[in-house]
Amino acid sequence: MKKVLITGATSGIGEALCLHYQALNYVVIACGRQQDKLAKLAAYDNVSTIAVDLCDEQQVMTQFAQLGRLDLVILNAGSCEYIDDVKNFDGQLFARVMNTNLIGTGYCLAALLPQIPAGGQLALVGSSASFLPFSRAQAYGASKAAIAYLARTLALDLKSQNIDVSLVSPGFVKTPLTDKNDFSMPMQISAQQAAVEIVSGLEKRVFDIHFPKKFTLILKALSLLPDRWWCAISTRMLSK
Repeated sequence: MKKVLITGATSGIGEALCLHYQALNYVVIACGRQQDKLAKLAAYDNVSTIAVDLCDEQQVMTQFAQLGRLDLVILNAGSCEYIDDVKNFDGQLFARVMNTNLIGTGYCLAALLPQIPAGGQLALVGSSASFLPFSRAQAYGASKAAIAYLARTLALDLKSQNIDVSLVSPGFVKTPLTDKNDFSMPMQISAQQAAVEIVSGLEKRVFDIHFPKKFTLILKALSLLPDRWWCAISTRMLSK
């Protein structure tokens, strides 16, 4: 049986991925901070859980030590906070988001990469928000842009180790995190639909997994426009 470790497993995409891989008869290691949710996941066959704060380096190194062969690692944990008053930039908010989305990912890589064998896979969950600059997303967007760059460099350097890397860039997915958003979220899909897209892309060992395609391809196309054009479009949208 193949073994998959998933961070951010107690809600949203992470939880959906755990249940999907469990149904595919994987050994699943579900990681998160919500003890009650972890207990529910542990009730499933072939699912074990690890309670861990990914922003705590010592916890990560201790809890993730000696897990044995990991055929697939999906680093999915993340948070989102918006900077509403950019003139009074909230440095503490920025640090919180960076620590959760980026620094915590680095701790996970330090602990888990040695346990991924040749032929294994690593997936980092970024966001389609990294394709273009969006209002109020200075912290979230910057953290996910960093994840995208990190995934690309890991793919280059792990190729010689025969480890495939994938970057997952979802559009709007209905989760407890996006339920807090106070703006329109076009072409939003469910966490279960997102899990299907991710599992399919990972089975094919695709590097760039993005969805829903109708939405993400529009963003990718817009990202090719000159910056001044996109800035004008964005300003016009904000003024409505």
